Amino acid sequence: MEKGSPLSSGFAADLLPGLTTAAVVVPKALAYATIAQLPVQAGLFAALVPMAVYAVLGSSRVLSVSTTTPIAILCATAIGEALSADPGLNPLVASATLSLLVGLMLIAARVLRFGFLANFISEPVLTGFKAGVGFVIVADQLPKLLGIHIQKEGFFRDVASIVAHVPELSWPTLAVALGTLAVIAFSKRFLPKAPAPLLAVAVGIAASAVLGLEAAGVSVVGAIQGGFPMPVLPRPSLFEAMWPAAAGIALISFTESIAAARAFVQRADPPIDANRELLAIGAANAAGAFIGSIPAGGGTSQTAVSRTAGSKTQAASLVVAAVAFATLLFLAPVLAFMPHATLAAVVIAYSIGLVNPAEMAAIRHVRTMEFRWALAACLGVMVLGTLKGILAAIVLSLLGLMYLTYDPRVDELRRKPGTNVFRPRSSDHPDDEAIPGLLIARPEGRVYFANAGNIGSKLLALAKASSPQVILLDCSAMPGLEYTALKMLVEAEERLRAEGTEIWLAALTPEVLELVRRTPLAERLGRERMFFTVKQAVTAFEARQ
Repeated sequence: MEKGSPLSSGFAADLLPGLTTAAVVVPKALAYATIAQLPVQAGLFAALVPMAVYAVLGSSRVLSVSTTTPIAILCATAIGEALSADPGLNPLVASATLSLLVGLMLIAARVLRFGFLANFISEPVLTGFKAGVGFVIVADQLPKLLGIHIQKEGFFRDVASIVAHVPELSWPTLAVALGTLAVIAFSKRFLPKAPAPLLAVAVGIAASAVLGLEAAGVSVVGAIQGGFPMPVLPRPSLFEAMWPAAAGIALISFTESIAAARAFVQRADPPIDANRELLAIGAANAAGAFIGSIPAGGGTSQTAVSRTAGSKTQAASLVVAAVAFATLLFLAPVLAFMPHATLAAVVIAYSIGLVNPAEMAAIRHVRTMEFRWALAACLGVMVLGTLKGILAAIVLSLLGLMYLTYDPRVDELRRKPGTNVFRPRSSDHPDDEAIPGLLIARPEGRVYFANAGNIGSKLLALAKASSPQVILLDCSAMPGLEYTALKMLVEAEERLRAEGTEIWLAALTPEVLELVRRTPLAERLGRERMFFTVKQAVTAFEARQ
């Protein structure tokens, strides 16, 4: 919370919004724990300690921090590998170790002021990654929904195995799952303000207890260790094996959290501080580790519920934490009746939204290349697995950034007739004037070692086409130069001068001007060949003809 926030005075106003949010968070937390191959109480732990710690330290007034679908599926990979290597390992110890690593990485990132990294996964790539996660989760939960058992071997093999085992499905289990989906659909359609997940879970538990569904072959959660959370110590010997997964979870946790926080900030709210978010989410994960919590992060859907319900401060999150604690203390025996099919249906109902065809279509409509990045990120998750998929998403984002800056535009400028307006040469303006002997070129974007050669080649092509006496570089769209690019400019000026062509500079940004002044180029050009505006340079050129 920001300094001076009256948590206590806001508690009464945020009590009802907090209860409403808890009605969504608690059932989903139980479901996410099953995705991560953890006891269901691990999900409640995430809605307890991380939720409360973030409420105190975070910069967002309404961000709801427990766990999310992408985090849960990443956890499933890491915890599944740990349990395979050591079948006797307590899953909560594996979860605690993973949460602690995630927390320490986020806190270290805060110390290094890495908050700017929130912007390093592009939106198209993140859209594709989430779509891939959505498909993976549906495939992961379908066996529970159908009451069948398969050997997990990767997305496409799992889908093939599910199809092959369909004849073995449990009709009572499928009926429970379809009933759960029907309750959710009914609630959304006719009771839009009601907590659909809570209603679905309540109906599932009631049906299981009254009808004796377990005796009919419907798998249920079974005994839950309720009561006060017991301390769980992380196991340092697992650090080496788990750190790659922890790094992926830390990145996704922070990225999702900062995106959700920014999405629901209001004009009267304090600004979201990315570095403070690193500390808050890191501390939330580190603290939750010591009770075996699943790794946590801010969730968009639950934050939307919180804001829509009227939350004004993080007091609402403290109410959610209190409800999670009360559930552990008093409702554990009731939750034991919950069918796995009910949880699977809840997970599918709220994970399928990660697949957003409309967003993918919008990306394709704007830029085909970025649509390909999104598609590659989606397929990366399904083919490589979730952990390698997030690494592929990061690489794709960085390659996308490099691609966009590798081949920048270099426009030839011409003068609009009868004016001093200079604009890029275009077939839309065939009457624009070229000034004999003068080539005006405008590179766009920061010039650095990777794109300097491309810019130089484009300038050379323009110069060969017009054989100018003077090449005037309009630097207004060039915010900065890297050393290699600056050296190339100095060498190009020397070479062209020897060939009888001068280079002039106009509209230098402060950074570019300062860098040019540190080279011999500034002395050679002098005030006679460096100008404040393109108009001044053109006037000077025409005056000497």
